[in-house]
Amino acid sequence: MDTGLSDWVENMNHPKILRASRDRTSAYPRAKAGFGTACLVSLAFAIAPLPALAQSYQFTDVAIAGNQRIESGTILTYAGITRGQPVSAAELNEAYQRILGSGLFEDVSINPRGNTLEIKVIEYPTISKIAFEGNSKIKDDALSAIIESSSRQVFNPSMVERDAAAIVAAYSESGRSAARVSPKVIRRSDNRVDLVFEIFEGKKIEVQRVSFVGNRAYSDGRLRRVVGSKQAGIFRALVNRDTFVEDRIEFDKQMLADFYSARGFVDFRVTGVNAELARERDTYFITFNIQEGQQFRVGNVTTVSELPDVNAAEYQAALKLRPGQIYSPAAVENSIARLERLGVRNGVDFLRVEPRITRNDRDLTLDVQFALVRGPRVFVERIDIEGNTTTLDQVIRRQFDTVEGDPFNPREIRAAAERIRALDFFETAEVEAREGSRPDQVIVDVDVEEKSTGSLSFGASYSTNSGIGFSVGFAERNFLGRGQRLSAQIAASADRANYNISFVEPSFLSRDVAFGLDFALVETSGDFALYNTTIGAFRPSLTFPVSENGRLRVEYSAGYKDMNKYLGTSGILASEAARGGEYESGVGYNYTYDTRRTGLNPNAGVLLSFGQNYYGLGGDLTYIQTSARAIAQTRILNEEVTLRATLEGGALNFTGSESSRAVDRFSGQIIRGFEPNGIGPLEGSEQLGGNYFAALKLDAEFPLGLPEEYGLSGGAFLDVGSIWDVDTSAATGPLSSIGFKPRSAAGLSLIWQSPFGPLRFNFSQDLMKEPGDRTQSFDVSIASTF
Repeated sequence: MDTGLSDWVENMNHPKILRASRDRTSAYPRAKAGFGTACLVSLAFAIAPLPALAQSYQFTDVAIAGNQRIESGTILTYAGITRGQPVSAAELNEAYQRILGSGLFEDVSINPRGNTLEIKVIEYPTISKIAFEGNSKIKDDALSAIIESSSRQVFNPSMVERDAAAIVAAYSESGRSAARVSPKVIRRSDNRVDLVFEIFEGKKIEVQRVSFVGNRAYSDGRLRRVVGSKQAGIFRALVNRDTFVEDRIEFDKQMLADFYSARGFVDFRVTGVNAELARERDTYFITFNIQEGQQFRVGNVTTVSELPDVNAAEYQAALKLRPGQIYSPAAVENSIARLERLGVRNGVDFLRVEPRITRNDRDLTLDVQFALVRGPRVFVERIDIEGNTTTLDQVIRRQFDTVEGDPFNPREIRAAAERIRALDFFETAEVEAREGSRPDQVIVDVDVEEKSTGSLSFGASYSTNSGIGFSVGFAERNFLGRGQRLSAQIAASADRANYNISFVEPSFLSRDVAFGLDFALVETSGDFALYNTTIGAFRPSLTFPVSENGRLRVEYSAGYKDMNKYLGTSGILASEAARGGEYESGVGYNYTYDTRRTGLNPNAGVLLSFGQNYYGLGGDLTYIQTSARAIAQTRILNEEVTLRATLEGGALNFTGSESSRAVDRFSGQIIRGFEPNGIGPLEGSEQLGGNYFAALKLDAEFPLGLPEEYGLSGGAFLDVGSIWDVDTSAATGPLSSIGFKPRSAAGLSLIWQSPFGPLRFNFSQDLMKEPGDRTQSFDVSIASTF
């Protein structure tokens, strides 16, 4: 990558800066060609007649010439020569080097003349303007932020050379490894110059192929999903990860090591990476040479105590690491954290847990012994935070379980560093410990670099049911630098308008409690429906942990629901629309248990959720709404195939004089193969919704054998579900599907990891249905991940 600093004489017009033609010269070399020789000649002329180098000079006066902006006293300070004191030839040379090394002068000469020392300087010019030519992929503002040079600053050749290298590096990071930058200067009057960076951006160099050598347990396709470098696909213009970035290779190596380590391959290593440029010099072929080793499982798990007041049996009982499971460093680290937290609760200061691993190559197991020992008596003196120009200190400090004065625990500091990075507020976050003011104290330094945390989105959609729709949304993940989340969205179509505002304070009252405020308003019209609806809700909530994997949310909910302008023939819906608007007020809770929080098993997970809302604290309605969901997922066949099962259900129990309405009851698409509101109780041909619903969804996702760069995979599914039960006292037409009647559908899916997000194309065939059901053989949805 050539910075073009060698071509330094050129005459040409420069319309971006000057109308008239001026001499254009490349960025100055570090020293002009003849200037070092001239200085040596001057010194030699003065020193040559002397028989020995030890002869000294003594000057009663120092004459400084050539300086315009720099004060004579400043130059004399750089020289370090005092009038009347003896000065050797070596010291004169050192003075010359100091003046030149200041970076302020293009040329320097020192000439002893009797009792007078003459110092002549030529100052570097001042930069008048800075411009960029030839750039289109990176804009001027972004390049200006990269370089050190600025207008009204003294021209510094070394700095300009660094600027050119920084611009080349920025293009290289974006995949344009062939970029070249040539700094040029245009001399102007009054010792000023215009600095121009001439840029040849070149084309992006893509990654044509990512392959692996030495892998037996996992296929190339599975490992390609691990690394950040991606092969060029059909939408290469929209995807930047398929361009070659040299720095990404080291990240890929670490990702591979983490992947194998979490799966028990303790001897895994990357023996080498070959990045070969194609003959046409437009693509790279990347090959990772790896050595997997054997997969190890956990052998015996024991706990020993080297402290007389600590009972090892109590700590052994707290462990969840079990023999026979695949060995994972994360599981061991989680066990250490569990035991150290138990020590804190028991009042054991400076307790450290040392894992002692014994390798058994014969049966491929690792015995783990947790030794309870006394750690060094070191305390945290203070926590220093730098670089957070937007984020408040308290947002970073609350990621630490340790405060000033606490015993120093390296594992706790590492965990805090991971939590800071997980905030995703910073480009980089470095946490290091250094010795404090005393040997028994440490200072924890936190150095972060902020990044943008806000987003503005626009969208458009089309549906056969709703017509053309538009949406606009705003989201900020670090509102006012307080770590708060604020989002707002407006979506509108021909028959529907949604308004949503959400706010979350993740550390309410400086505790591990999330305070949330949600407001939602949904309005529908009768263009595509038989009645109009207005549904509004206001919901403050508190969410906090109750166990390692469990969290509980408690909330208050106030709402308004109205249905009117009914145009159909159903007696049930007509009576419900006649009730007009109704208010509701209640409290509720929701408990979730998610094994993915600990991340101990990368191939499987379970999510359980159960919640209830009790309405009747004021308002017009009294009822209980119950919802439950269970999801389990695992990967099989060397993680090539994903299996998922989802079971969910809900119930409405009205206890007052009023029954449920269509705006209260469950509807929508609970299973694939049927349209939204396509199943459930009917009066005539009109869907009523139901007070109960249940659905079981079984999914399998698998590769299709196509090149990974296409981003296509396959899926198969089987869904079974039903919506049932409604108050029929106001019915005037024929009723059907009032009771529980299961429906089912099966089908195949094409899953596409598109540049706009994962999309799922479902091709369905109903297996069980009831008269009046509306089936759906094809639909497109956003592919959800567990």
